[in-house]
Amino acid sequence: MGTLFGTDGIRGEANRHPMDAAIAFSVGQAVAKLFKKEDHRTRVVIGKDTRISGYMLESSLEAGISSMGGVSYLVRVLPTPGIAFISQSMRADAGIVISASHNPYQDNGIKIFSGDGFKLSDEQEEVIEELILGGKLPEMVPPSKEMGRAYRMEDSPGRYIVFLKNTFPRDLSMEGMKIVLDTANGATYRVAPAAFTELGADLEVIHNNPDGLNINDNCGSQYTQDLEKRVLETGASLGLAFDGDGDRLIAVDEKGRTITGDQIMIICARMLKEQGKLQNDLVVSTVMSNLGLSIACKKYGFKHHASKVGDRYVLEDMQRLGAMIGGEESGHLIFLNHHTTGDGIIAALQLIAAMIKEGKPLSELAGMMDIFPQKLINVEVKSKPDISTVPQVVEAIKQVEKELGDQGRVLVRYSGTQNACRVMVEGPSDDLTEKYCGQIADVVRDALG
Repeated sequence: MGTLFGTDGIRGEANRHPMDAAIAFSVGQAVAKLFKKEDHRTRVVIGKDTRISGYMLESSLEAGISSMGGVSYLVRVLPTPGIAFISQSMRADAGIVISASHNPYQDNGIKIFSGDGFKLSDEQEEVIEELILGGKLPEMVPPSKEMGRAYRMEDSPGRYIVFLKNTFPRDLSMEGMKIVLDTANGATYRVAPAAFTELGADLEVIHNNPDGLNINDNCGSQYTQDLEKRVLETGASLGLAFDGDGDRLIAVDEKGRTITGDQIMIICARMLKEQGKLQNDLVVSTVMSNLGLSIACKKYGFKHHASKVGDRYVLEDMQRLGAMIGGEESGHLIFLNHHTTGDGIIAALQLIAAMIKEGKPLSELAGMMDIFPQKLINVEVKSKPDISTVPQVVEAIKQVEKELGDQGRVLVRYSGTQNACRVMVEGPSDDLTEKYCGQIADVVRDALG
């Protein structure tokens, strides 16, 4: 990839290159150019989360699209999957999301969807990057009479709420079910409470007062302490925490314990399998998923495939292998029978459907998967040679794998964004896991640090 796009669009500190108004303007121009059709102007949906920098980036993208003769549809604050849905249902040519997901408010990002609701391919991102960095965009603008315009779409939240509700089985009801939502002061702060209330839930909502600076601030899917406390205080059946842009879900059971994305996948996959709806009997996760996931898959008769880390790789593998459920331990879950991208609210609705169908509390369903103790150590490295070419590291890994047998696993890989090597060990107990992880990390430090 080039210098602008990372694994999930362009991201950085807002008001600093590359997350500044000038790049956003160029991205708007490049998207309008890339998706130009002969028979109509390029139509682009633009939405954002609640960060203060969203206003500047939204205006800049809109200006870039208009300057290239495209038409913008502004949906304002809406979760990432909501913007993908609107782009698809409106038959727009592209959708742009202004968000840095679970990062703090200072950061922001630009993610682009094509008109079918899927994220752009590497090749399309490269074309956009070449257009922006090549400096040729100013020469490509049309005459002033062919400039574009922008429209505000006031009804987008309502359309998305109807779409969400339609993913929840019609024969089930949340009537009388007490649920606590944590909307991370982010993009789900209006649509999530509306969807759950309309489905009959007895709802309490926390962290739903965004001020532009408090998104993900000690709340949401990465910080569940407030949610755990509130679930216990209110005697709720469960708590649901989304991240800033609404594409992740972490749940909390009635005993105040967090339930990971891996556990949610197993619970939902089993419900689908029992209904004969688990396509190809397959679950796709990443190599970072807990060992307990693949053991639970065996136990319940699903096949399991582990893809590279990153939701785009999970999605690629799901499409290639014909799976309809996949995701990451972090709570980024994709239900391809319902949507083209990870959607925290859809994942929450499927989890609740499973609870109602099984008639069991979430703590009991979470027990379907044993979580193996996991230890992760990030080691700073000076260089990143292929791990298999560093004999002392290979030997250290082999040694630990031999001692663990089928009671654990080792994963050593480089960070995609930092000069670091991630050493992860899962094992039968906390002490052993910590010991083995430290052993390998020391060897990596000596060899590459």
